[in-house]
Amino acid sequence: MAATKPQATAPVKAPAKGKPAPVPYRGPPLLGPYPAFPGMAPAQFTKMTELCGPRWVDLLFHLPRSVLDRSAAPTIATAPVGERATMLLKVIKRPSVFGSLRRGGKKIPLVIELADDSGSLRAIYFNVGGWLERAYPQGGTVVVSGKVEEDSKGKKLIHPDVWTAGKLPEDAQLKAVAKVWPLYPLTAGLPQGWVNRAVQHALAFASEHPPPEWLPAALLARLKLPAFTEALQAAHNPENEADIVPTTPARMRLALDEFLATQLALQHARATTRFQPGIAHGQSQAQTDKLLASLPFALTGDQQQALDDIATDLATPRPMLRLLQGDVGAGKTLVALAALCRVMENGQQGVLMAPTEILARQLYANAVRYLQPLGFTVGLLVGSLPAAQKKKLKQHVRDGFVNLLVGTHALVQDDVTFDRLGLAVIDEQHRFGVRQRMALSANQSLPPDLLLMTATPIPRTLALTAYGDMDVSVLREKPPGRTPIQTVAIPDARLNEVARGLERVIAQGQQVYWVCPLVDESEDTDLAAATARAAWLAKVYGDKVGVLHGKMKAAEKDAVMARFQAGELAILVSTTVIEVGVDVPNATLMVIEHAERFGLSQLHQLRGRVGRGAAKSQCVLLYSPPLTPFAEQRLDALRQSDDGFELAEKDLELRGPGEVLGTRQSGQIATRLADLHHHRELLPLARDAAQALLASNLSPQQRGALTLLLQMFDQTAAAAFLRGG
Repeated sequence: MAATKPQATAPVKAPAKGKPAPVPYRGPPLLGPYPAFPGMAPAQFTKMTELCGPRWVDLLFHLPRSVLDRSAAPTIATAPVGERATMLLKVIKRPSVFGSLRRGGKKIPLVIELADDSGSLRAIYFNVGGWLERAYPQGGTVVVSGKVEEDSKGKKLIHPDVWTAGKLPEDAQLKAVAKVWPLYPLTAGLPQGWVNRAVQHALAFASEHPPPEWLPAALLARLKLPAFTEALQAAHNPENEADIVPTTPARMRLALDEFLATQLALQHARATTRFQPGIAHGQSQAQTDKLLASLPFALTGDQQQALDDIATDLATPRPMLRLLQGDVGAGKTLVALAALCRVMENGQQGVLMAPTEILARQLYANAVRYLQPLGFTVGLLVGSLPAAQKKKLKQHVRDGFVNLLVGTHALVQDDVTFDRLGLAVIDEQHRFGVRQRMALSANQSLPPDLLLMTATPIPRTLALTAYGDMDVSVLREKPPGRTPIQTVAIPDARLNEVARGLERVIAQGQQVYWVCPLVDESEDTDLAAATARAAWLAKVYGDKVGVLHGKMKAAEKDAVMARFQAGELAILVSTTVIEVGVDVPNATLMVIEHAERFGLSQLHQLRGRVGRGAAKSQCVLLYSPPLTPFAEQRLDALRQSDDGFELAEKDLELRGPGEVLGTRQSGQIATRLADLHHHRELLPLARDAAQALLASNLSPQQRGALTLLLQMFDQTAAAAFLRGG
């Protein structure tokens, strides 16, 4: 069968003069680049590689998200009205002129008459090009598929899909179309048909070049899972809707492959780190004791336990790799500063990295407040710093004159090196990823101790996925003096009432956060936009209203945040840029518009921006009815609990397949084939299998298979280790 809408063939270009010809790919076949397929335009090929990735395996890992059932193949007479039908028909009559037709200034539809032995129907198209002339040859045979409708003139199909008959027998032509079709995630300008054909090419290529098996045969037999290529064939050729759910054997097999690759990479990284001298318990801790004694409050039991755990880690020669999970307001920053103080008073440097400049500057201010009085020098490195200042600061870091360097992702640049880096603290670790945390220590003579922090409580299964190589400390207790936050859900029909209520908060000398999902208004959505909402509130509250969002320049964001922290602004309208880290104890009211579109963990983080002082605080969840059952359960859970760990588990439980909720948090851990809810039982199996494989005497064949698996999922560091033996 020929394609319905032929595309221009991509031209084959000779190498430009003076440029060497591209080096032929000679690696594992599935990791090689796929070509532009016959008939695919260059622009479509570019979109394909951007959407799926450039390798054959990337096409194979681009799994369908739903199906289209074209299997019903009745005659015209028996085709039920209102249902989809796929039919082999003859072109009886077509227009003499194709393209956009007009009558009286209005476009008129193109009507093509089709028939089989049982009767006739019309295929009707609006606003189409001349490609229909090639798709419907006069007197030729076509296969059409669409929803059957009927009017006074008889049965019709509006904009049916069409396949021009090729060289196959008629029965084969109909069979090639009348089946269940997988539907793939797309991008603008790339039709479903092209992705479908590209994936089928990739499946054929995989059948010709099957990879060696990397999963133990006993594990496959016990779980009743198919071979890798069999799983791909089943995943891409569903026979019904049930064949694309996460719990099919094919999807389970592919998820286990991804989990195994992740666990191999994490465990190998932990097992192969270089050793360094530790900071023994008996070494200097006078400055750390002085820091803790200066606090106007006592540490919580969880904070003290975390510091004890960190002290033990610092005393061992193997570099620390610890995840510090702290619920909102549990005091993670203080634990980190105490750990950094301990390292610095023993002659080493520290680094503290944050995901945003706002948070980096706030951490810098806290470090200066607590550590500078103890004699430590603190530097700040962020993207907005002038080049000359950056150069000077980096030189001071290399020379050891800066004890603690605070900053953003600018810290992982190649030219940032330390004289003697002892401890690296990464705040909001889930926003960085393994590669960035590895880059932070790549230029050091010895790997530093690593303390990774997150204010987003992580469900146990997710922690096992992303942080399987780490020790974990948990801060659940809240420091004394914090008051519970009252949480209420209100329909957006009461928006004006909520806005008027801000006056009472401001009259008490307190401040308000107002969070919107978007920055600017859009014609495509009715979601609230921060800039428009700030202008609306300013009509009543004037210059007491400020706006903050991620599109602003760093200096603008800093200026707005400084005014809010100083109390010059009473209302801060913001996007979720204030989700983590921002600390203004005088803020007592949080308003979140379209709260139904956020995940539980993100709502909990936003709510945690208030209630940081002694005054009573409130969180108002504005929602647009009617609520979906999932959204209703999320908002109910938030009203009933302020335990971030409990809410994180609930969030994972409620996160069902196929639910699209706009800006709702989708989880911190990015997976390609695995569903972290439905496949979580596979995680312990993958961890155990990875441990057993790394502990065994691998044969060259096993080592090669595992290397290929790791390269498929871009775990290049671990792949290089396995490949090198």
